[in-house]
Amino acid sequence: MKQTIKCLITCALVAFLSRPLLADEILDWNKHLFDASVVGATSPLAMTRIAAMVHAAVFDAVNGIERRYAPIHVAPDAHPGASRRAAAVQAAYEILVRVYPAQKADLDAKLEASLNGIASEEAVEHSQSIKRGIAWGQTVANAIWTWRSGDGINSVLPPYTGVNAIGFWRPTPPGNLPGAGLQFATMTTWVTQSFWQFRPGPPPLLNSAQYTDDFNEVKSKGRSNSATRSADESSYSVFWNSATANSFWNGVGVDLSNQRHLTFSENAKFFALLNLAMADAAIGCWDAKYIYIYWRPITAIVQAANDGNPATAEDLGWTPLITTPNHPDYTSGHSCVSGAAGKVLSTYFGDNTPITVFSNVLGTTRSFSSFTVALEEVKNARIFGGIHFRTACNVGQQLGINVADYVLRNGLLPVHGKR
Repeated sequence: MKQTIKCLITCALVAFLSRPLLADEILDWNKHLFDASVVGATSPLAMTRIAAMVHAAVFDAVNGIERRYAPIHVAPDAHPGASRRAAAVQAAYEILVRVYPAQKADLDAKLEASLNGIASEEAVEHSQSIKRGIAWGQTVANAIWTWRSGDGINSVLPPYTGVNAIGFWRPTPPGNLPGAGLQFATMTTWVTQSFWQFRPGPPPLLNSAQYTDDFNEVKSKGRSNSATRSADESSYSVFWNSATANSFWNGVGVDLSNQRHLTFSENAKFFALLNLAMADAAIGCWDAKYIYIYWRPITAIVQAANDGNPATAEDLGWTPLITTPNHPDYTSGHSCVSGAAGKVLSTYFGDNTPITVFSNVLGTTRSFSSFTVALEEVKNARIFGGIHFRTACNVGQQLGINVADYVLRNGLLPVHGKR
């Protein structure tokens, strides 16, 4: 008898361990989000908003069933018994197919694969539960889309060409394009109270020691044919410019979620906080850019003879390693967004967590011993790439940290004592 019981227990254990692990659709659709962004050639700034929409919809869809946290926008109202997994999939799909309608066929196939997986024998999900989850996910996505369609993104603004005066931004070579992203400078925020809540003080005066140091550093290290920039510095400057900040840090988040075995519910909340913080950091950053309209190194170095600072010297033939984006220097967008991401990730997993960052465009990686080390390289990459002064990166990173700290303390709070 004892031997029979022992055999039954052993056989059951073997059967359990040999069963396929259930997929985490939140991680799957996070990947689909960034795959679509590469195909759609999405800009880094636009990516902050799109990623926040997708993960806000996913979170409110899951939370609308679990009812554990304050919602981002959509109050919990799911039909009893609705599938959390189906709701998350439908919510993510609906946002993505509206953002990338040209990719509908591919997204439809991914939706079908996800829902088939949920309906499989291993998933133990009933058809009625899945149907209710799909309906709820659709409802949430519709509400998120309608809400964010009124956030200012659709405002039609005249082309912005800056100020043709010393110290101020104006269109830069080679494209000499008008300023990008003006709508983000006054956009409705996600969690923070306003676009100006964490506005920093002004950039350095042109005759200050700080500006002199910033100027001479980027002039030397950031020029296209710099003799003072190492091969690795050149390599990582190109690496951090190759993809969007959101894709870099979401990739790290996926790796750490798998390593630490975050649950489905934990992933819904974690990726929402991560992407909401990055989105609000981008809005705060663009507020600063168009309040201070500070010039870029490529303009400052060519115009240095007129800046009133005897410690800066012009170089009429100076060009940066990386093409200068068409918006003002102060503050650095990458530093703002990465600062926010680093704060959320280090709060969840600890600063001294080894990480590997992947470029979904280059297909290459860089590894770091901590988030602090990685964020320092992000700042250096913008300076050594010749597109930012150091102060814009330092202040930008702190702006992002401040935003993320606020989001972590005030967003998605538990209700009724639940965790």
